Amino acid sequence: MELDQSVPWHHLTIEEVRSRLQTGDEGLSAAEAERRLRAFGPNRFVTEAGISPLQILLQQLQSPLIYILIGAAGVTVLLGDLVDTAVILAVVVLNTALGFVQEYKAEQALQALTRLAAPHAHIVREGREMEIDASELVPGDLVLLEAGARVPADLRLVRTFELQVDESALTGESVPVPKTEHPVPDPNAPLGDRLSMAYLGTIVVRGRGAGLVVATGMQTAFGRISRQVREVGLVRTPLQLRLDQFARVVAAGVLGVTALVFVLGLTTGEPLVDILLTAVATAVATVPEGLPVTITVALAVGVSRMARRMAIIRKLAAVETLGSCTFICSDKTGTLTRNEMTVTCIHAGGQEYEVTGAGYAPEGEITVGGRPVNVREAPALELTLRIGLLTNESSLIEEDGAYRVRGDPTEVALIVAARKAGPHPEHEREAYPLLDETPFESDLRYMATLHAHEGRRLIFVKGAPERVAAMSRAAVVAPAPQPERMGPVPPVPLAPPVELDPEEIVARSNALAAEGLRVLAMAYKEVPPDTSELEHQMVESGLTFAGLQAMIDPPRPEAIEAVASAQRAGIRVVMITGDHRVTAEAIARQMGITRAADDEVVDGSALEVMDDATLFARVRRIVTFARAAPEHKLRVVQQLRAHDEVVAVTGDGVNDAPALKQADIGVAMGITGTDVAKEAADMVLADDNFATIYAAVEEGRVVFDNIRKVIIFLIPTGVGLVLTILASIVLRLPLPFLPAQVIWINLVTNGLQDVAMAFEPPEEDVGRRRPRDPREGVLTPLMIWRTALVGLILLVGTLGVFTWQLRGNPDLAYARTLALTTMVLFQNFHVLNSRSVTRSVFRMDPLSNRVLFAAIVAALSLQVLAIYWGPLQFILRTRPLTLQDWLTVIPVAATVLVAVEIEKAIRHRRA
Repeated sequence: MELDQSVPWHHLTIEEVRSRLQTGDEGLSAAEAERRLRAFGPNRFVTEAGISPLQILLQQLQSPLIYILIGAAGVTVLLGDLVDTAVILAVVVLNTALGFVQEYKAEQALQALTRLAAPHAHIVREGREMEIDASELVPGDLVLLEAGARVPADLRLVRTFELQVDESALTGESVPVPKTEHPVPDPNAPLGDRLSMAYLGTIVVRGRGAGLVVATGMQTAFGRISRQVREVGLVRTPLQLRLDQFARVVAAGVLGVTALVFVLGLTTGEPLVDILLTAVATAVATVPEGLPVTITVALAVGVSRMARRMAIIRKLAAVETLGSCTFICSDKTGTLTRNEMTVTCIHAGGQEYEVTGAGYAPEGEITVGGRPVNVREAPALELTLRIGLLTNESSLIEEDGAYRVRGDPTEVALIVAARKAGPHPEHEREAYPLLDETPFESDLRYMATLHAHEGRRLIFVKGAPERVAAMSRAAVVAPAPQPERMGPVPPVPLAPPVELDPEEIVARSNALAAEGLRVLAMAYKEVPPDTSELEHQMVESGLTFAGLQAMIDPPRPEAIEAVASAQRAGIRVVMITGDHRVTAEAIARQMGITRAADDEVVDGSALEVMDDATLFARVRRIVTFARAAPEHKLRVVQQLRAHDEVVAVTGDGVNDAPALKQADIGVAMGITGTDVAKEAADMVLADDNFATIYAAVEEGRVVFDNIRKVIIFLIPTGVGLVLTILASIVLRLPLPFLPAQVIWINLVTNGLQDVAMAFEPPEEDVGRRRPRDPREGVLTPLMIWRTALVGLILLVGTLGVFTWQLRGNPDLAYARTLALTTMVLFQNFHVLNSRSVTRSVFRMDPLSNRVLFAAIVAALSLQVLAIYWGPLQFILRTRPLTLQDWLTVIPVAATVLVAVEIEKAIRHRRA
């Protein structure tokens, strides 16, 4: 037997399914099951060998900048400068260690998938019930399901009794899904609408059922996700791509400078050994060896800051990628919303009531026009709340001041609404003891309970509005609600019911549903006092309609503000949800995601038939995707990235794993997220809150700002040093620096201040800037201009001091000491320039970065030691400077600060 996996099993009748699978009510025979096991293979995922710690370690060394550093270390060994060798190798080790620790567990998504498989399955074979290892299931097996069981394979249901399945791990739908054995009319129905199917890894939360296995192992919905995760592979971050390009430029520059210094040196008549040593020393000084470790430290600082804001980073490069983000594709439930169904509106007795408060905490009021209502004086309202409270199989539990739920979130919302009006569930259950009940079934579309109360028998009914309205003949009318009064109020009797207009009730229900609300109707009926059991014919006619309760999973207030902040920062927010289109549109409007007239909303069925070319053309205009299946989210991410957008995507279920890996930055939920989602993600939200994503975006921008500040410090000062050496050779002057002094400049300045720059606090406008162009390189035109300006100032100033001293005093060692000190001071002044690319240093708090302040003090102290302490004088061949010398070199070095300040002011005035 061969199975066509394109068959819409949910659309076929039970007889057609049995015919295709060649099976029946008694299940397969043992021999047939064995034959199919050989044909289809075991019911498990095909996994790849996990990445070893050694491979992760070697990956940290696969960077052009690291290659340059290792080469520079080899050169310093040839120079005999083992101190600098040790410093450079320490940089490599530190950078490697930090990256290794962060990424050790980054590639375990497929291993986490295997934990979803149920270990055992309850089946029927040869007419006998038995339990087998789930890996032995084959297509055609008849599987029995009960509450609490994990579905062991993809099943086409053939029998259901009150069956509800939690599919949140697969579809993201937070509410358990009622299942049926009847075919689904739409052959292309989204995964979440295939009510006749139960999928591997989902959990039965209520009822019983039986289903025929239609797919096992890698052919299941989860198996296809596993295959997609493996095919996606690793995505290199924008920072990695930009730094690789930058490193190639640096490498070419180092080789070019080395060759040029050596060739020009030959024309000066200097000893060949000195020329070679100077060329090699210049090459070592040109290498920005502080950059890799500074980038790693900046990323690690960002990780620490994000952790304090409830964002846990699993991959270091993800920090900066967040700062480059142009699109955030977010789930709805629990991320943009609270994931706590809340009654917000009640229609009872011809009156509309608002319910304040959000979430499961019973804190809030029932109001009309903003004024609190005394429920005891609004009997229709009181009755509507009581019915919702008592036709209920769920519970709200308070522990240590926090509330948690047990059961259906919709039913819990009814409990919370009643609690806000005053009555406690236990007191109501004592006053209205339960005698019998008819549980909710998808065919009935209602739940009914029978209660005793003061010698009477009452049937309470909760269900779909159109169903309850059709079963009702009358409606409750109540006097107008009165303002709330303190103290006990005697009950107000119900007015005689009036004739019901079912169309009016359905119309009101539809109007609420059009606002994205989930609506339930409440009704009651008095039956003879000797009634002890419920029968369907008692319920399905003659009810008195009490009212409607409308609920929604409310948006998080902080998420609404975060969406607005992201949009102000030029980041598009897109909602991708498994919810129905009406609900998705309502939440998108409340969140501010839908703003412009041309913002589009697309549901899963339309996306299913849309080809990639059409989706590519429209994807940047679509702000909401409703009833989205796993493969839809992956397609959306792929098409946005095809536009060169930097995409962050959130996810909590197994279905999200491929999209999380495909995105530039995958964001998993820490509370509700599955292990699979967390392992595939770059970042985990400890609070499942969209606002945390935007906070992380801000921190990511700060990280990139600081990396760029380090570059704008290192490159111009390195260029200035190289230009000074080249100019001295061209002008036939003595070399202004000895090889050891070149290394000293590199060690004292770059070795301290560049790392300190990683601790710069955020600038004021970081949250208001537009996202960076993903194609933009590390060096912008402004940075290139700044490099030329600073490099020229360092060249003129240092060489000017050097030649001025030679003319007045032929002591070459003394002139070199002045040149060395000038260059060190130049670089210490320029690090102040680099604290902001555009903002004046005089408008910044000098102690806002205490690490940098300490680094500058330490660098200057070391330079003083080099001039006046005997051992360092001997190593560096320096001479003590006089006060007059200091009064000369300090103003010269300060010119770089003045020049850049003038340039910033001109740019600011033009802007």
